[in-house]
Amino acid sequence: MGRIVLLLLAILAFPSTAAEQHPGFIGGDACQGCHAQAYSDWQGSHHDLAMQAANAQTVLGNFDNASFTYNGITSTFFQRDGKYFVNTDGEDGKLAEFPVEYVFGVYPLQQYLLPLTRGRLQALSIAWDSRPAEEGGQRWFHLYPDEAIDASDPLHWTGPYQNWNTRCAECHSTDLQKNYHLQSNSFDTRYSEVNVSCEACHGPGEQHRELAGAGKLAGADNAGFPVTLAQRAHWAFPEGESIARRRSALDSNHQVDTCGRCHARRGTLGDYHYGASLPDTHRVTLPRWPEYYHDGQVRDEDYVYGSFLQSKMHQAGVVCSNCHEPHSLQLRAEGNGVCAQCHRADVYDATAHHHHPAGSTGAQCANCHMPETTYMVVDPRRDHSMRIPRPDLSVMLDTPNACTTCHSEQNDEWALEALRDWGVQFTDTGTHPARAFAGVAAGDTRGLPRLAELASDPGAAPIWRAAAMESLGQSGDRQSLEVARNLLTSKDPLLRASAVNALSSLPLPRRFQLLQPLIADEVTSVRLAVAEQLAAVPLDQLREPDVEALLALFSEYQSIATQHADMPGNRVQLGVFLATRGDLPAAEAAYRGAIGMNPQLLPARLNLADLLRSQQREDEAREQLLAALAVAPGNGPTLFALGLLETRVGNSEKALDYLGQAAAGETSGIRQRYVYAVALHDLGQPSKAIIQLEKLLRQAPQSAEVLLALANYSAEQGNLEAARRYATRLQATDPRNPAYGQLLRSLGAGSN
Repeated sequence: MGRIVLLLLAILAFPSTAAEQHPGFIGGDACQGCHAQAYSDWQGSHHDLAMQAANAQTVLGNFDNASFTYNGITSTFFQRDGKYFVNTDGEDGKLAEFPVEYVFGVYPLQQYLLPLTRGRLQALSIAWDSRPAEEGGQRWFHLYPDEAIDASDPLHWTGPYQNWNTRCAECHSTDLQKNYHLQSNSFDTRYSEVNVSCEACHGPGEQHRELAGAGKLAGADNAGFPVTLAQRAHWAFPEGESIARRRSALDSNHQVDTCGRCHARRGTLGDYHYGASLPDTHRVTLPRWPEYYHDGQVRDEDYVYGSFLQSKMHQAGVVCSNCHEPHSLQLRAEGNGVCAQCHRADVYDATAHHHHPAGSTGAQCANCHMPETTYMVVDPRRDHSMRIPRPDLSVMLDTPNACTTCHSEQNDEWALEALRDWGVQFTDTGTHPARAFAGVAAGDTRGLPRLAELASDPGAAPIWRAAAMESLGQSGDRQSLEVARNLLTSKDPLLRASAVNALSSLPLPRRFQLLQPLIADEVTSVRLAVAEQLAAVPLDQLREPDVEALLALFSEYQSIATQHADMPGNRVQLGVFLATRGDLPAAEAAYRGAIGMNPQLLPARLNLADLLRSQQREDEAREQLLAALAVAPGNGPTLFALGLLETRVGNSEKALDYLGQAAAGETSGIRQRYVYAVALHDLGQPSKAIIQLEKLLRQAPQSAEVLLALANYSAEQGNLEAARRYATRLQATDPRNPAYGQLLRSLGAGSN
């Protein structure tokens, strides 16, 4: 995970605090008079210190002519005339002097923001380890210590993935206005306050102040703020129970979504609206591979929200402020005390429960139920899904578990046996959704019914159901379409959006019929998903009101995409949309723009190659694919695309070579191996095709396309017995499919 794209980099650049540019925002200092305790708690917090101007009080790193060498480049940190500077490799790879404008963060590391042209602030990838020396801190270190990143790499500090304006600013300052200008590829970024102040969470406070001054707060909605965040509630232990319950139901997700704005793996959608659900302002990353393990545990840097929404705590009505004091950001109690607020200590903080010596690290609730993963070299963060350790799943799926994370000298089988000795027996090992997620990701369709069951389960966490729905949708399975239709009217926007995304295999007329009511959905991420699914709808076949509604939606999509075209991946996404709309020149420009920002971005080159090939520009397409292969030798999708290209132009030998290499390296899904088998058959090697398909069938025993090919190819070879056997298995996968019954009859067997 060395190439984690950092979302927690630096903070603000080129400030502006003019009132006309931030209407309604009055500044955190204005809150101090009436909210002295909250203001005092906030001072010195990580929010308060999220970003600061560089000076003698804020800079923690050693700038006393200290040096650090990485990838053959020696950078020097020094002071001059009371200012701080770094001499390091710039955009051209040559050593140059850069002033430090701002410091970013305080603990366990601090980064430094350096200005570049076009209004950019960039986070230097050499950071200061601010931990105590006895813990290994008080040193310079590189965020990618195991890689050789130079100025040509998009992960270099001067590249797009270390850009403060795009990657960091929204979550480290107040009322951030990115102001990206596509034509000049430049920024005019503004904010009302450099750090995360009161109004970053509560929203603009002018109306609240006016109401307070007039003595009218009591009768105002949300005390004059756009949203109320007071959802901690009262909890009580029902008689005879060891876990507390809320005395009043949680009526909205306002607090969790407000925190999730920054504590989530997500993409920004246009302007932020206080009080809106997170899916209305951001596209939330669902707990799916590769960002998460198949059981939902964090794998990449996922920022808490996606984990917490999976938890039983969230389903029970727990919100962030039940555990964290929202101003100081400290835990509500020390050690197990924070959990003992709702879990009786005599039951849970006891050896009979945790099976470890009292006071030991193994007796700490968080160590078992919220294991840590270290990111950015020195920053451990806890998984907030708060799950029971499952070494049984680790044995089968290679997922982590807290037991062997702590007892690193032991293996998963040891952990499983230890739990059995404690009397812990897992009864759902064979039916756990993680097995279905892993199987379907590998091309095994036997897990589809389990995912359909999960997606339809009203008692399961909505984010977990949405992940199941999208995995189902990628299969194109008939059952997935039935589940998706039911979820299109769900109250939860994550479920609606996932259902929309699951309909891509439907014919356009049917897709439009189902999605037409959602064109004006109240949640932005749902509308944009609809736009992507309906981009190919021929407008000349629709009624005028429907055309107007779709054009307005498409305009909104492109407007939002343009605001965020400062990232290569966003330009690729825009290119896909434009290509689907039929605007090939604009799509090509978007793809080439993404490649210009990140020449190593394979999806941009692959999509551009496909677009060029569709215009019979095969030589240009091949050029892009070979460039992609030079970036990532042996990359399966690139080899696969080259194989298809050479097949279309009649280079059979090259095509089989590329397709064979892609098939040999495929570890997720079966598409490349299946197409290789079909190519073998079509290019005159049917026996080899059957051997390839039989191998594939062992991994995906219910794959309809594999069974159909085996039935047809076996019949062509005169092996009717094998053909009937495969056709019988094929019909069993979908007994209602008349074509399968017809195939069986044509092979001389009655259908069941």
